[in-house]
Amino acid sequence: MRRVGILLVGLALMAPLAACGKKDKPRNVDAPARVTTIGVNAYLWRASLDTIGFMPLAQVDSNGGVIITDWYSTAQSANERVKVTVAILDTELRADAIKVTAIRQTLAGSGWIDAPVRAGTVQKLEETILSRARDLRRAQYDG
Repeated sequence: MRRVGILLVGLALMAPLAACGKKDKPRNVDAPARVTTIGVNAYLWRASLDTIGFMPLAQVDSNGGVIITDWYSTAQSANERVKVTVAILDTELRADAIKVTAIRQTLAGSGWIDAPVRAGTVQKLEETILSRARDLRRAQYDG
């Protein structure tokens, strides 16, 4: 453990030296759009979990890129519940690499019945996930 600490300190001290003589060149470092330490794009995966993490998770498969929540309802809307599925379809950070589906049910006298999902809900979730993934990508290389 001590060796790791010494190595990290050594690397931190050497980093400024590596930049010597390169004052005039602008630093242009772009975070890679493809990060695949898991089976799918890691930025989209983390952003998806961050976005729907408040809901109980029923199934999570990082290799297949699928997150399925359990039914979720709030105290304010106890007669309504929603279930969300997020599928990450690519290893690239792209708008078409994410697909969100949602199922909504309302409580009626005979039990839970399917109801339409409010307009724009799925699109808003996808946009939120994509925005968060882009923020994660930028943050990794702005630090």
